Amino acid sequence: MQTEEHFQAYFERKLSSTLGGALQIPGENRRLQCSFSWGRFRKITLKVFPVLNWLFSYQFREWILRDLHAGLSVGMFQIPQGLLGVWLTRLPLPNINGFLSVFCCSMTYVIFGTSHHISIGSFSMLNVVVTNILKTLNFNQTLSSNGSLDNFSDPTFMKDYMEALTLTASITFLTGIIQLLLGCFCLGFVTTYVPKTLIDAYLTAAALHVIVSQFTFIFDVMLDLHKGPLDIFYNLFHFFLALPKANATSILLFLLSMAALRLNTSIMITYKQSPIAFPMELLLIITVTIISNRIHLHAESSSAVVSMIPQRFLRPTPPDLSNLSKIILHAFSLAIVSYFLLVFVGERYASLHNYNIASNQELIAVGLSNICSSFFKSCVVSCAISGTVIQEKTGGRTQLAAAIGASMMLVIALKLGHFFQMIPNGILAAIVVFNMLPFLEKFLDIPILWRRDKYHFVIWLVTFAAVLCLGLDVGLVIAMGFMFIIITIRSHRMKMVVLGQIPNMNIYRSLSIYRAAREIEGIKIFQCCSSISFANMNRFKTYLLHKMDMKAVPLDESEMRALTSLSLSDAAVERKDLKCSCVCDPPLPPPRIPYTEKLVKRRHADSDSSSSSVNLIIHMFHNIGITVLIAGCHSSVIANFEKNDFFDSCVTKERFFLTLHDAVLAALDKHQKPDELEPTAEEFAEEPLAEQQKERSLLLKKNEDFLSAKTSDNKLLHEEPISDFSSSAQNKAEPSSLQQYDTPPLQSDFRDPGWGKRWKYTSNP
Repeated sequence: MQTEEHFQAYFERKLSSTLGGALQIPGENRRLQCSFSWGRFRKITLKVFPVLNWLFSYQFREWILRDLHAGLSVGMFQIPQGLLGVWLTRLPLPNINGFLSVFCCSMTYVIFGTSHHISIGSFSMLNVVVTNILKTLNFNQTLSSNGSLDNFSDPTFMKDYMEALTLTASITFLTGIIQLLLGCFCLGFVTTYVPKTLIDAYLTAAALHVIVSQFTFIFDVMLDLHKGPLDIFYNLFHFFLALPKANATSILLFLLSMAALRLNTSIMITYKQSPIAFPMELLLIITVTIISNRIHLHAESSSAVVSMIPQRFLRPTPPDLSNLSKIILHAFSLAIVSYFLLVFVGERYASLHNYNIASNQELIAVGLSNICSSFFKSCVVSCAISGTVIQEKTGGRTQLAAAIGASMMLVIALKLGHFFQMIPNGILAAIVVFNMLPFLEKFLDIPILWRRDKYHFVIWLVTFAAVLCLGLDVGLVIAMGFMFIIITIRSHRMKMVVLGQIPNMNIYRSLSIYRAAREIEGIKIFQCCSSISFANMNRFKTYLLHKMDMKAVPLDESEMRALTSLSLSDAAVERKDLKCSCVCDPPLPPPRIPYTEKLVKRRHADSDSSSSSVNLIIHMFHNIGITVLIAGCHSSVIANFEKNDFFDSCVTKERFFLTLHDAVLAALDKHQKPDELEPTAEEFAEEPLAEQQKERSLLLKKNEDFLSAKTSDNKLLHEEPISDFSSSAQNKAEPSSLQQYDTPPLQSDFRDPGWGKRWKYTSNP
């Protein structure tokens, strides 16, 4: 039986400790040393610039065609997608600045990002948030479908126009600064506490927001999107009222495009024995671009709004932070939503392709991307979900696909951008909606989640409802808060079981689960399967006393007075060696009363104690003659006990045992008579001594038969005589066999007729 006290003393614990003192850690002389290590420099460089990780290990022959395919598809899609963003937000940003912003952000993320499939760019819902922020700050100079170029000749309009762009750049710049600071202070670890259930629910709700926003292009109806609580339902209601004004041609083009994209799922290209999706989006955009520039399709396109914007380049300028107090809260909200959206999508595809992303590095990457975007007076950027889906399903393996796509997008947009303005909006809306459908497939997992884990089901439901009804920002805060509450409840919910012994074994299992488990008379074994803290201490005490048929009652006045006087006398004895004192010394602390209640036998009619004061349960049981032993306590917990003065004259390390069986043996040795333990030990003897001697003689005879058979076999094989080896082997086998088969568990081998054959095969050198 090994206790903590004996174990630490015998095996020479390095950190010496006393009963109530702190750990005595030996001091070491340390000197500041500066050294340069190429290995450490390489590790830091690869961490700061993740592009080097895949660039130096790039498999050119296997990956280049995949990345070219994905880059071409994403680059072509980014051109009309940028034009749709102007239509949706009606923020009068010149096209050249928008495309330059996307190019710079993409190249920045290629260098600093850790995801292999993220396509960085504008996200429609974040652009809508920025537009609504401008409206709340009395900047209403946004475009309408019936606007005209005459407004840009008005000096007042141009002044407000430039102020709106400047404020947009300030919001984007401050958003990037906040993200960069959060990444430098390594606060991206928060996402490690986010379960996959919350990510799926958040992306599902975000996909629904994106789909509803595309109704503007599907029905060809221009509406002011509502922003606030229940905005998705308000927008759906207004779209329903506007259905009589919908454009039938736009709806037909949307349905035909959806059918073509759905048909594309049954077409598969195999490259080097790996499937690649057919580039239907690329083919659709090129085909419709050619047709729409030759034939008027009687459907609205982005040219109606883009034509109102002056086609001139706004030079990169530093943002104006004079309105910092007005936009800091909005910028912080956008920074959190932009980062979480990026990480959630990145985690989804990282898990599909078996690699990891670095959360802090993602914060730095998206922060630098937003800082670059602000110099072009552009909106906050994040993960472009549609572009990311296209890049992944078309076979992109690295961020080289994003770099190729951004480069091609910029070149084509500057030279041929006016051709893409004629694409009907319904075609582009079909591509966006179709790429959102994989996120809606998580609805099918809800019944499985309900049967598997109720807690995760509740998290999914609350997250989805909060994000859907309250938006991406407020819904995220509510989802994260609720998730932390659930984690706290699960971590502090006490799991207590009563154990019993499996007969004739040193194994102990729950009495309520294993029928063979038996409770040892005079011993109660409790197992706590979770950490004990202030949150579950009262539950722990209630369960323990309930199973012991006890209850805690407060001490009466006389008992408290006697306990206080006893503590005072003990303190006086400890201070008897003091000869003098100083009046300027601080007064001594009052004597510590170890407990304020006692245990009595509980009557079934009485209610459980409502007291939450539990200091030393061990002391209370000790006073009524019950010994409390603790087993299997981790060494770090013992160290914390030592630091916090847990041990005293009553609670010593002799009560702490390394294993549960050691504690049970100690309890039996303490509370049972020695003669009562003898029958328990004799139960392990299954046969009398005479029978064992008979088996030993049988073993010797089988050994002799084996040696003689081996000698004859060797003679038949014309090998050298091994009589000397046989005699020595026989002499060595006898004592070892007697010692080996002296224990009962191997006696079944003696009765096995094939024992000699197995022994011959296993003992043959």
